Amino acid sequence: MTLAEIAELLGASLQGDANRQITGLATLGSANEQSIAFFVNPRYLTDLKKTRAGAVLISAENVSHAPCDALVCQNPYHAFAELTAHFVSVPTVANGIHPSAFVASSAVLGSGVVVAANASIGDNVVIGDNTIIHSGVVVEANTSLGSDCRIYSNVSIYHGVKIGDRVTLHSGVVIGADGFGFAPSANGWKKIHQLGGVRVGNDVEVGANTTIDRGALDDTIIGNGVIIDNQVQIAHNVVIGDNTAIAGCTGIAGSTHIGSRCTIAGRVSIIGHLTIADGIHITAGTLVSKSLNTVDSYSSGTPLEKTIDWKKNAVRYSQLDKIARRLSALEKKIKD
Repeated sequence: MTLAEIAELLGASLQGDANRQITGLATLGSANEQSIAFFVNPRYLTDLKKTRAGAVLISAENVSHAPCDALVCQNPYHAFAELTAHFVSVPTVANGIHPSAFVASSAVLGSGVVVAANASIGDNVVIGDNTIIHSGVVVEANTSLGSDCRIYSNVSIYHGVKIGDRVTLHSGVVIGADGFGFAPSANGWKKIHQLGGVRVGNDVEVGANTTIDRGALDDTIIGNGVIIDNQVQIAHNVVIGDNTAIAGCTGIAGSTHIGSRCTIAGRVSIIGHLTIADGIHITAGTLVSKSLNTVDSYSSGTPLEKTIDWKKNAVRYSQLDKIARRLSALEKKIKD
């Protein structure tokens, strides 16, 4: 693409050679004269000044630092994200249904649906137009998928799941497996059969090897525009509001309700039956043990330090209650 074409696509203001050919996107450090990079974070100002990029996506307040052609836009990172869609290279999948795939006679497939090798489509499954089912995918009975979805290899979608339009499920995702429901008894654990399903909204992306369990009675619900990273565990009857983002290795226990537009960083642990309000941010490694009703950023855990110092402080942590009691007693004595 030429810079003029890119500027028109992004609604950006071009400062430089309109005819310059751009063949790919790159970081400031690795770019060449045929690449376009972006600049947002001031920590990378030195990289910007040294870049060999043919052009850079940049804001008006920073354009004076650009040593090359510039596409001036209000939000360079958003513009970069939009531009990636025009340079992405995804292997094509043969049209139609592969001879090795199984499609039940009662399944209803829309126009342009692709079912790749060794995929299995169960009874009464409904798949919308232009959805691509990659190799080894299993879609069990009475499940529906919307239009323009992309289901990557070896995804397992259990029975009775409802998935909206433009949903991407990466390899190894499991949706609709039984929730972890067991009743204790004198003779061990009695399984509670999971009678609900899973509902996934539109424009959702789920990372590799993430699991979303079906509900015990009501459905587990994933709202519109939710993005979920790799290796996330979402337990039965969890509800996640629209446009919430969840990073890798997070675990959410059963029946917790998470609001819209929340951001949950990596390795967060959220216990069950909590409510997290709209717009809350939870930092990496946090244990959430109570409901969060006030919009803010929340953290837990101890900061990184040398092991020898951490061990000393860990001992002191166990002494805090005794210290607090002694301090309270001293304060009372002074007041008296």
